[in-house]
Amino acid sequence: MTPPGFFARSRTLAPPGWSRWLVPPAALSVHLSIGQAYAWSVFKPPLESSLGLSGTESALPFQLGIVMLGLSAAFGGTLVERRGPRWAMAVSLICFSSGFLLAALGAYTEQFWLVVFGYGFVGGIGLGIGYISPVSTLIKWFPDRPGMATGIAIMGFGGGALIASPWSAQMLESFGDGSRGIAAAFLVHGVTYAVFMALGVLLIRIPPEGWRPAGWKPSREERAPLVTTAQVSARSAVRTPQFWCLWVVLCMNVTAGIGILEKAAPMITDFFAGTSASVGAAAAAGFVALLSLANMVGRLLWSSISDVIGRKNVYRIYLGVGALMYLVIRQAGDASKPLFVCCALVVLSFYGGGFATAPAYLKDLFGTYQVGAIHGRLLTAWSTAGVLGPLIVNWVADSQKDAGQSGAGLYGLSFGIMIGLLVVGFVANELVRPVHPRHHEPEPRIEQPHTPEETVDGQPDPQRTA
Repeated sequence: MTPPGFFARSRTLAPPGWSRWLVPPAALSVHLSIGQAYAWSVFKPPLESSLGLSGTESALPFQLGIVMLGLSAAFGGTLVERRGPRWAMAVSLICFSSGFLLAALGAYTEQFWLVVFGYGFVGGIGLGIGYISPVSTLIKWFPDRPGMATGIAIMGFGGGALIASPWSAQMLESFGDGSRGIAAAFLVHGVTYAVFMALGVLLIRIPPEGWRPAGWKPSREERAPLVTTAQVSARSAVRTPQFWCLWVVLCMNVTAGIGILEKAAPMITDFFAGTSASVGAAAAAGFVALLSLANMVGRLLWSSISDVIGRKNVYRIYLGVGALMYLVIRQAGDASKPLFVCCALVVLSFYGGGFATAPAYLKDLFGTYQVGAIHGRLLTAWSTAGVLGPLIVNWVADSQKDAGQSGAGLYGLSFGIMIGLLVVGFVANELVRPVHPRHHEPEPRIEQPHTPEETVDGQPDPQRTA
């Protein structure tokens, strides 16, 4: 039996009259915080100059953090489902903030391995657990609009850098960009994010068993061809072809998006080098900011659209139109700067939308029983794409440069590869079918017996004991 106390009430049920619109802000408080990971590049130059690091070395904390995000989400997903969203958010808070504090100590003592361990390993665990912590809860509160609900939260992860990047830069300007100034900035990050994430820990609630929005009838949803009313466990889900089709879909979509995102500034500079529309450093930085905005907006926009047109159709847009955008850039991108920018923004909106729509797609196929755990396993596709996308673009650009190419010619081959990968993802999406009934959970396993965890502020839930 779970001992009494804070974590024993980690699955606290919402009291009567609780507004479900309080749950998205709780999720946002976590996702906006851990979204700081996308602003790591702000710390790269000062770390390199103060600790004598190379560009590859200064990227290690971020790279390890993304790897740990995927691994902790995959291996911790089932535990998150069992212990509930409050427990998961609290663990994320502890790990993410502790990671910053360890990184602060590492910067202060000029021990870079401690920065890598703190921000990358410990903080990365906080990234993964925090990323999946609100997913199943949001879907249960918003069965009528699951794409919009998860899009709101995951939008925060994409938009966290828009807050963290200028904030971090200002702190480095105030504290100094030496090792002690970096340590002070890390310390402020750790303390501030702990307070902000605590709001989500305190605010999160789960709905009572069988709760539905007033006036909503699930029969309309059940007529959609891929929406199931059955439940599939995480262990069974990974044995289905549907899961692996979605794994390929997400991996291909993320690879295509991160291929532009990771090399955005030098890419636009190379494309228009030697032309009358050459791009300077300031304009390249503005392009990066626009891509971040498209990434954030796409997470809410496209996931909300998926509630109307369906998840399979919106992924057809991500993959099919995405391939077309890459083709346009490949064939005519260096002829028009606005055309290049617009196509890149569309691709990055699909990149963000793919992340935000994935949980709702999983819910449609596998039900809500262990959708958070299934989502955690699916995020291993992100870890794979995080290595694959930059590797393709950078390796091809280097090889083309050695072969005497320049400008847009550095990226023609890699963009052709991206088109091929998006086509593979499109085919995988077309192969998605309803899950076979043999994978469904038997009815007795869905009904959970009364336990001390199913309480409201330590007292038995009246809806359970009635």
